Amino acid sequence: MKHGIVLSSALALSASVVAAPTTAPFDIHQLNGLSKLHSTVVLPDGNTVVYGVKKKTAEGARSDLYLQTLDGEPRRLTNNKSTEHNLVVSKDGKRLFFLSGRSGSSQIWSIALDGGEAVQLSNLPLDVDGFKLSNDNSQVVMQIRVNVECDTLACSKDKQDAQKKNKQKGRHYDQLMVRHWDTWGDGLRNHLFVAKIEGESLSNPVDVTSGLDTETPPKPFSGMEEVSFTPDGKHVVFSAKAPSRDQAWQTNYDLWQVPVTGGEPVNLTESNLAWDANPVFSDDGRYLAYLAMSKPGFEADRFRVMLKDLRSGETREVSPLWDRSASGIAFAEESHTLYVTAQNLGQVAIYAMDVRFGDKRPLVEEGSNALVKVVGGKLFYTHNSLKSPNDLYVVGLNGSEPTRLTHLNQDLLNQQGLGEFQQFNFKGWNNETVYGYWIKPANFEKGGKYPVAFLVHGGPQGSFGNRWHSRWNAQLWAAAGFGVVMVDFHGSTGYGQAFTDSISLDWGGKPLEDLQKGLAAVGQQQPWLDTQNACAAGGSYGGYMMNWIAGNWPDGFKCLVNHAGLFDMRSFSMVTEELWFPEHEFGGSYWDATDNYEKFNPVNHINNWRTPMLVVHGAKDYRVPLEQGLAAFTVLQRKNIPSELLVFEKENHWILNQDNLVQWYDNVLGWMKRFTMAPQDGSAN
Repeated sequence: MKHGIVLSSALALSASVVAAPTTAPFDIHQLNGLSKLHSTVVLPDGNTVVYGVKKKTAEGARSDLYLQTLDGEPRRLTNNKSTEHNLVVSKDGKRLFFLSGRSGSSQIWSIALDGGEAVQLSNLPLDVDGFKLSNDNSQVVMQIRVNVECDTLACSKDKQDAQKKNKQKGRHYDQLMVRHWDTWGDGLRNHLFVAKIEGESLSNPVDVTSGLDTETPPKPFSGMEEVSFTPDGKHVVFSAKAPSRDQAWQTNYDLWQVPVTGGEPVNLTESNLAWDANPVFSDDGRYLAYLAMSKPGFEADRFRVMLKDLRSGETREVSPLWDRSASGIAFAEESHTLYVTAQNLGQVAIYAMDVRFGDKRPLVEEGSNALVKVVGGKLFYTHNSLKSPNDLYVVGLNGSEPTRLTHLNQDLLNQQGLGEFQQFNFKGWNNETVYGYWIKPANFEKGGKYPVAFLVHGGPQGSFGNRWHSRWNAQLWAAAGFGVVMVDFHGSTGYGQAFTDSISLDWGGKPLEDLQKGLAAVGQQQPWLDTQNACAAGGSYGGYMMNWIAGNWPDGFKCLVNHAGLFDMRSFSMVTEELWFPEHEFGGSYWDATDNYEKFNPVNHINNWRTPMLVVHGAKDYRVPLEQGLAAFTVLQRKNIPSELLVFEKENHWILNQDNLVQWYDNVLGWMKRFTMAPQDGSAN
């Protein structure tokens, strides 16, 4: 790849001398210490970017904004202990709007890009969690979490304060979902508020989703990409479920349109009973593009690119024969081209798609990429891979001259200490082609033989592809001396919808066969991998697979690491929060599809368990509740199988606290080394 100017590290952006690159071995401390790119925005001139950088300093973690022209060096724009994020640039390119907690709560601020102090724009009783500006910059739509019983923000604030002081802590519910991801239902909802921008303040905001007992943007992971002003600024379009008692077992998110002055929302996608998301308007106001699934109740269905002609009212799918699931969309400056991101064969690629004919061409194919902005005949995007964290890039709209704009970690990351990686393929279930990646250990020497860390991804509709991961970072196993193997088994995303669909009703069938054949194949292709000296590790569905392997491939590995794994499908189906997931994957509720749940239920095979296992779980994991991990550990202990349990009291399905992540890797790598790097005479056991 052709590189542009070389920039100094984010830790030394304002320094005149660039520090010598680190030569320290890559480990969890180095991973935690890397600078992180966030909240990028491009100015209308197409020649200037602003981005946030989170980094560690001697005084602790901090985040600042930097402004950079394409042919210049970055200039620090902010210097405050609070984090600035959710960047929005004004139409004339002169002001930057952002969220910051510098006044004690999360509010909207703005700053002149040619210098000066930041000015607080909103001063509301509650936090602003996200926002967007209308095209003419005269209005703002804000995401605020409110009490649905209240008519004003002040009322919501008073009720929330009173609840904190209330000594009665019992929670009362009359419908699901009582908890979601890592929080219990508290009577609050994400609502959208619209206000006019009046100089350096806002008018009284209007709750345009008042009366809707639903979340918009949806929890727990959606943001303002689910919200858009119409081009004329008269309406807001957003994604949300209709209020109902079946929230926990259906995925019918619709696009709704409501006047900016408030009123009754209109359902724009009522005829589609599956998931509709990400509304985006063309600059000329001609088209509304969005993403839509077609299978109700299935969260991993293919997201199709839909186009609504706002003149004729016609809605159609763009490129209906394209068998990839879109994850992001943006219009070109003209309305005839969409730029679309989608997983493809272990990568996340960016495509240009002609909305008239459905033709598409790849612009960026390698690694994991995300759209930032299309402006000035250029496409700005972020890029990461198995050897590099996120940086900002730009490429011509014909795919020419991709240029790297930031080098945030060139002084923090020892590239020589990372393992060489390569994609491989083999014939898996039904003799179909299955892909995976291997990574050489960082200390690789030709002629050596290395133990294997066999990583199994979650989802199960997911992928361990060519990406940099802040938690399950495969290079950490390579740095610890393992050859790493990752297989995108049947059910993985990015290989066509039929491939993804194939895992449903067959959790322990095709995937297990792919994993077995994949490990054997990569061992033949890469003789330096000692596949007879291997440990396997996985989280969520990957943790389920550890439990399944324990009973159905008990001699395959020296040890297993089960993070947040499903152990008993019967109990799981009745305690997880998003019921649409098991009900799709197993063909209904447990009582309607008992045989399907029991066919691939790990608990039914515990008589075969004998492989040493480390069990890890977060106590605030409501997707796969803690009892699933405790049950697996109980079986291991009662059967006198070498086993350990690591529980994080304040973590959810993921390990997010960096100190806890250090402990996680210390335990996981220590466990795997104990069984693969100790003398192979059985003494490790």
